[in-house]
Amino acid sequence: MALLTVTALLLVLSVFPFALAAPQPVPDPIHVPLLRRSPHSVEDLPKALAALKSKYRIGSSTSKKRAGNSASVPITDEENDSSYSGAITVGTPPQTFQVVLDTGSSGLWVVTTSCTTCSSDQTPFDSSKSSSYQASTSQLTITYGSGSVRGTVAKDTVSCGGFTIPTQELMAATTVVNNLLPPGVSGIMGLGFQTISALQATPFWQALYNANMLTEPLLGFYLQRWITSSTIIADAPGGSFTIGGTNTSLYTGNIEYIDMPSGSTPSYWLQQISTITVQGKSLQVSSSQGLAAIDTGTTLIGGPSSIVSQIWSAVPGAEPLSGQYAGMYAFPCTTSVTASISFGGTTWPISSDDMNLGEIGTSAGGTLMCVGGIFDVGSTVGTGSGVPAWIVGDTFLKNVYTVFRANPPSVGFAALATGLNPSGSSGTSPATATSTNGIPGSTTPNGLSSHKRVSASLAAFATLLVGYILAL
Repeated sequence: MALLTVTALLLVLSVFPFALAAPQPVPDPIHVPLLRRSPHSVEDLPKALAALKSKYRIGSSTSKKRAGNSASVPITDEENDSSYSGAITVGTPPQTFQVVLDTGSSGLWVVTTSCTTCSSDQTPFDSSKSSSYQASTSQLTITYGSGSVRGTVAKDTVSCGGFTIPTQELMAATTVVNNLLPPGVSGIMGLGFQTISALQATPFWQALYNANMLTEPLLGFYLQRWITSSTIIADAPGGSFTIGGTNTSLYTGNIEYIDMPSGSTPSYWLQQISTITVQGKSLQVSSSQGLAAIDTGTTLIGGPSSIVSQIWSAVPGAEPLSGQYAGMYAFPCTTSVTASISFGGTTWPISSDDMNLGEIGTSAGGTLMCVGGIFDVGSTVGTGSGVPAWIVGDTFLKNVYTVFRANPPSVGFAALATGLNPSGSSGTSPATATSTNGIPGSTTPNGLSSHKRVSASLAAFATLLVGYILAL
């Protein structure tokens, strides 16, 4: 009888945090698992680069119209590290969706049953089946170089990892142009600050923080590496997203927090890059060119033209691509590119696996060339107030445990626990995707001949970056 009583008590305690209607302190964080999906064609890459520039207002502008606890959520790895998504629910009763978890934007956005341009493999939200759905008369349109998304501003009950906001503002998308989301992904959950929200609404995580529902003002990320897999995996376990704390089993040592740069207003999660080292050559980055957004919603690392050209000049045989692939660099696939980055504290290494996105073609001399994980976002980056010069994405973030702290606003990094994200063996090629048409045109810029194989990360770059914009 005593055993039954204890068992019953444990069961009650296990569900108690999720049954509370009012904010109550609960000791353990909630962890959200992350996931991953199937590739798009490399032809989408130029569109993706335009989309990224629009997201950060580089060379084009977005058009916007409209006036205590913790939990770990599993992450899904999309297309061999191309993007990372997690599950949320919207409505009453709840409807479940995979959404990109994006610290580089701040809006919540899901496709709906009214969307006639959406993909059939994207689970749509049916507002007619939600008793808590509150539509407004406001319409939101976001326009950028490669397409647009339009929808109705609304409120509904949103949950993630056991946390619930009963009247979360979101956009119910009715038109999505140019397949802006990865297959199977239904939207974006922005995890930046309210100041960059196109909805001008409090983001889900910030609403939890403001309501004192989090044990600690933290969002923790471990992003799993699949880029070294010899096959393309449509969706795979992708790590963990912890709301309201950290997962101590995923890192070792201390978390090194560095406050956002002095004078900056919380918008993106900003850091100041001080040094980048490539092939043993250290490059000092000036404060005027070092402002960086730490962005789980971007696959690669993007930086200003002058510094990126110096980075790749340190890699023998590397050369820039041009035309519609302008901004990307290729290097001999036999070269192991070693890199590291410092934000003023510890110097964090980047695995050579993450610096190699896969084969793109052969040079005029017959050398097999691979695409690099650092790209040029243009010389105009950082000209606006608070606009970052760098976008530091998953190429770097897979190598550390990352924590976003609301108070004081800062970003922290720690070394991954032993056995997490081990580098592949020397010479191992990342997974490749095949396009029936190959790279557009009979030859690529600078004498590289057309090659059908390209890393899944590169092939799906478009889907991630485009989705990234939509939450702004």
